[in-house]
Amino acid sequence: MRAILLPELRGPDALRLDEVPEPVAGEDTVLIEVAAAGVSFPDLLLTRGEYQIQPEPPFVPGVECAGRVLQAPAGSGLEEGMRVAAMTGVGGGWAERAVAPAMLTFPVPDALSDEQAAGFVMNYHTAWFALARRARLQPGEVVLVHGAGGGVGTASIQVAKGLGARVIAVASSERKADAARQAGADAVVDPGDAWLDAVKEHTTRRGVDIVVDPVGGERFADSVRALAPEGRLLVIGFAEGRIPELRMNRVLLRNADVVGVNWGGFLGHDPSILRAGRAALDELIEAGHVAPIVGEVYPLEQAAQALKDLDGRRAVGKLVLRV
Repeated sequence: MRAILLPELRGPDALRLDEVPEPVAGEDTVLIEVAAAGVSFPDLLLTRGEYQIQPEPPFVPGVECAGRVLQAPAGSGLEEGMRVAAMTGVGGGWAERAVAPAMLTFPVPDALSDEQAAGFVMNYHTAWFALARRARLQPGEVVLVHGAGGGVGTASIQVAKGLGARVIAVASSERKADAARQAGADAVVDPGDAWLDAVKEHTTRRGVDIVVDPVGGERFADSVRALAPEGRLLVIGFAEGRIPELRMNRVLLRNADVVGVNWGGFLGHDPSILRAGRAALDELIEAGHVAPIVGEVYPLEQAAQALKDLDGRRAVGKLVLRV
């Protein structure tokens, strides 16, 4: 079968389209005929050998995909021909066929296209886990979303709106601002020097209840200043590349919470969040709150360019490979 292969750990430039053996489903895994695959930050780290779990090269990247079931274990609730979206683990999704754990493979509602489904599981389950479980968002609260034009950002906007929040988006270009508005943001601010003042103006100087931060870097310290008393800063990732440090007196003075969000790492502790997240997200899809924003769609052979665009922070919405 055709697949994108990484023969050595030297970043996106090492990727190549190749013929590889078809994967074989095991006792607790699902074999999927892939229609589309998501392009995500873990994929970029995997090509450089910088991810926390690292397969030995050569391997096929791709931590998420969507398509149709070819084979599924008995009792999984999945049947041959069913449209599904899946997390593969640490690779395998950038291929014509992929294997994924049954517990991380979900039926796809008719409302979602294959391209929308390809980037759904990781981004939307992370957003729901961050906002509903870790931040305990309440209707009427105000949520600030950094990186609002990207995949995690647009997912967080839609989930926050679906849970009854007002959302202020931080977006670094007009294209990203448009994506944030399309996702449902109530206001959009530029991440320049005056972004904190703009947020204060939108909240009558009170600040926001929750900050969603998948970016890290220089804005992190001011994100604490953006919080209202008893606000929560959600640490989701470090797309800017630098892991920030924080003077804890600012947390103390604002009675603030700094909250880590690691959805994938929490599954082993409490796998019931998969069922809870799926049920909540299905409701949000049915109600019209959740409809993934797909940005650029690349043919499979352009996987390297997709990762370079992601690395250069040129992504708007979710980047997807069409297989």
